[in-house]
Amino acid sequence: MRCPFCGNIDTQVKDSRPAEDHVSIRRRRFCPACGGRFTTYERVQLRDLVVIKSSGRREDFDRGKLERSIRIAMQKRPINPERIDQMISGIVRRLESLGDTDIPSKVIGEIVMETLARIDTVSYVRFASVYKNFQAADDFDKFVSELRPTSPAEE
Repeated sequence: MRCPFCGNIDTQVKDSRPAEDHVSIRRRRFCPACGGRFTTYERVQLRDLVVIKSSGRREDFDRGKLERSIRIAMQKRPINPERIDQMISGIVRRLESLGDTDIPSKVIGEIVMETLARIDTVSYVRFASVYKNFQAADDFDKFVSELRPTSPAEE
């Protein structure tokens, strides 16, 4: 592992233990060249996924990009950060278990929306507003009205 401070490629592992999510390993590392200390996390990756964008462009799946978009949607919501990490790990496992390495971005978006809808409706609406590319307040109004259950008087 390359030292992030000096670039030395010969760093030493001082301590390894399971991370809080129990899906990754946390390693404390030390660089003998500069004396720097840093932490790395290792995860099991079942297969290399490729995202097929709506434009047809292909790009490698980036867990960090998925995590950033979900964390933005869940910003300032009363959700435990460990719960968010578990949710992201679950989404990635689900994507890896689809059986295909090429995954359309639409499938990823739908899985994220489905997961967010079960956890927090505000985050779900936030994510949907970007994913579905809302252009006006009417788009929000229509989307939120679909979330509301219809009362017996309205039927």
